[in-house]
Amino acid sequence: MRPHLFALPSALFLLAACEPTGSTARRVAVMPLPESVRAIAAPGQDLSTAYLRSSDGCYWYRYDGPVETTDLPLRSTGGALICTRREKPADPATTS
Repeated sequence: MRPHLFALPSALFLLAACEPTGSTARRVAVMPLPESVRAIAAPGQDLSTAYLRSSDGCYWYRYDGPVETTDLPLRSTGGALICTRREKPADPATTS
């Protein structure tokens, strides 16, 4: 049996699995970032990819690193997270 007859289909099968893994499946609709957020955001963050995450009420941005792409919290020049104000839940003892 010729080894190259087995090697060619194997190589094609293995190369078919080498599809780039992008984050297109989990892209979030990016709304325009408010000017107030732009004004306090620290430099070096990609504001064009920033979005408001509904689960925590904070702004996040997409960081394209040398190895992987990940979402990071948007920080102010002082290092604090940039989040929206959340209303405090009503105290059950005071509501009737």
